[in-house]
Amino acid sequence: MRWIDTHAHLAEDEFKDDIEDVIYRAQENHVHKIVLIGCEIEGAEKALQLAHSNEMFDVAIGFHPGDISSPKDYDKMFELMKDDKVKLVGEIGLDFYWDKDPEIHKLQEELFIKQIEWANLLNKPISIHTRDASKRTYEILKAHPVNRKGIMHCFSGSLEMAREFIKLGYYISLAGPVTFKNAHVPKDVAKYIDINYLLIETDSPYLTPHPYRGKRNESFYVVEVAKTIAELRNLSLEELSIILENNYKRLVENDI
Repeated sequence: MRWIDTHAHLAEDEFKDDIEDVIYRAQENHVHKIVLIGCEIEGAEKALQLAHSNEMFDVAIGFHPGDISSPKDYDKMFELMKDDKVKLVGEIGLDFYWDKDPEIHKLQEELFIKQIEWANLLNKPISIHTRDASKRTYEILKAHPVNRKGIMHCFSGSLEMAREFIKLGYYISLAGPVTFKNAHVPKDVAKYIDINYLLIETDSPYLTPHPYRGKRNESFYVVEVAKTIAELRNLSLEELSIILENNYKRLVENDI
C-alpha cells in the first residue's frame, strides 16, 4: 500500500524538534507522499526548504485567508510558486468563521481571486480552505475558473455541496473528522461521493483522528482516515490505496 497525505503543516514549529522521526514513522506506515503546506512567505520558504531535503514531499504555498498579506509580498510569493516542488497553490480561499467583518471578507475574496489568477498563469491546481463560506467559495470558483482545478482541503460541507464542487472538477479531501463517532455528515460524503474525486489528508498538527485524538497529529495517522473510508465503502485498504494514488496523480500530473 502507498498512502498520500495531501495536506500537512510539517514545516511548522510544532515539528522542528522531531521532523526526522515524523518522516520515519510516516514511511514505516506506507505513507510515500506528503504535501507540505506553506502559508505566507515565511511558511512557504520553510516548506520549500524541507521539501528539497526529501523526495517524498510535494509543496503547496500561498496566502491563507486568515492572514491578509501586504501587496509587497505578492511578487515574492509568485516567484516562490515557480519552484518545481510546488505542485499546488494553497492553501487559499475564504474563512468567514474567525472574522465576521464584511470588509475583511471582501479582502479575502480579492486575494483568493488573485491567487487563482497566479495558479492559471503557472498552470497549477489549487488547494482550497473554506470555512463558513462554502456558497461564496463555490460562486467564486464558478465565476473564476481554475484551469487545473484543485482540492477542497479538509472538506466539512454537506454531501450535496461536495457533489457541486465535484461537478466543477474539484477533488474532495477528507481528514480526521471522518473518523469521529458522531460525524455523520463527513461519513456520508466519504461513502457516497464519486470515489474518483476523493483524497485524504491529516492537516497535521490539527484534527487528529480517532483513536489518537488529544495527541499532535502527524502524517502516519492518515492511515486511520483511510481505514474509516475503506470500511464505509466496503473496500480493502489495498483497493482504496490504488484509487487514491491515481486520483492524486491525475490532479498533479494534469491528466484530467
